[in-house]
Amino acid sequence: MTTKTFGLFEAFGIELEYMIVDRESLAVRPIADEVLVEDGQVVSDIDDGPVAWSNELASHVIELKVAQPATQLEGWGSRFQKSIEHVLERLAPHGATLLGGGMHPTMNPDTEFRRWAHESSEIYAAFDRIFDCRGHGWSNLQSVHLNLPFDGDDELGRLHAAIRVILPILPAICASSPIYDGRQQRALDSRLEVYKSNAKKVPEVSGQVIPEPAFTRAEYDEVIFQPLYRAIAPHDPEGTLQHEWLNARGAIARFDRDAIEIRVMDIQEHPAADLAIVTLVTEVLKRLVAEGWSSSEEQRAFETARLRRSFDRCVLDGEAAVLDDLELLRALGFSTTTSITAGELWRHLAEATDVRRVPLDVILDQGTLARRILTALDGDHRAPALHEVYRELSRCLVEGRSFTV
Repeated sequence: MTTKTFGLFEAFGIELEYMIVDRESLAVRPIADEVLVEDGQVVSDIDDGPVAWSNELASHVIELKVAQPATQLEGWGSRFQKSIEHVLERLAPHGATLLGGGMHPTMNPDTEFRRWAHESSEIYAAFDRIFDCRGHGWSNLQSVHLNLPFDGDDELGRLHAAIRVILPILPAICASSPIYDGRQQRALDSRLEVYKSNAKKVPEVSGQVIPEPAFTRAEYDEVIFQPLYRAIAPHDPEGTLQHEWLNARGAIARFDRDAIEIRVMDIQEHPAADLAIVTLVTEVLKRLVAEGWSSSEEQRAFETARLRRSFDRCVLDGEAAVLDDLELLRALGFSTTTSITAGELWRHLAEATDVRRVPLDVILDQGTLARRILTALDGDHRAPALHEVYRELSRCLVEGRSFTV
């Protein structure tokens, strides 16, 4: 990885997580180590041209990411799609394929979870020992991570303030996980609903998911890192986990690469949809950082608990969530004296930033992927109906097209 320091929006890091499943039954297949093989050896990273592949905690998950920081977002949907074809070629002899969506609909993590057992396995073993990673919140969740760089405290503060403002509404455009344990759940973004409590043994790990208001490196260390390290220490006497990547908030500062990583976005059905969302999110953040709708001072004033209330609504109801925090709406460039839905807000943001992508039109017109999954199921959550809908979801990933209803 390059050591060059990038300023605001000069580069992008994108990571997409997919589950490996049986091509016929769609059952999870913990065979990432059959894909991540080089010269006959299991490895944790493989370069596939501009895209790199790597392992995750669960052996049925594989991550695709930019091999080096991307200087623009254009064209990355097709690059990821091409790399998915190469992953599929390695999975084909095993009768396996890939599946998008934030959660597997029928996985039983108590019996089907297999932990990655190769390079860095001691880290995953420590997580498993402390938190028991068989739960859905550890072993059944796939997301998109967007890394945005900063150069120095001033840029860190402006970027972190803007990200905290947009985090609460991200589930309203990204939710793709309405089903797990074979039935519809209360939340459209069930991945985030289970994620909220996956570290309850040491709650400082994920905090309130919305990060605390810390706008310099020193503040971040004092407010987030040091309490986190103190809390984990009794459970981790060897210090295996006492690194900044232990922080599991919805956006985390990575000072090892001078970037903030946004982690609350569910994976979509094909890469072009993810890149459309990432492009829109980036353009909104550019406007916020430039103080086009609100000052950085106004953005920094939002308390974590206040932002969490809007976040919880969007996790549950997606684009139908009612947003009535008028100051938050004004900070995002929407002046109103009444409440609006999160879907209305996202349509406004897409128009205000002039981001136009076909996958984005599908989301704005037909709803989040979670909503479209439920529409396709039409109340039938029996195994054959789930299998039919999620088979179509898998075909969308293979063929690089949106899931429409």
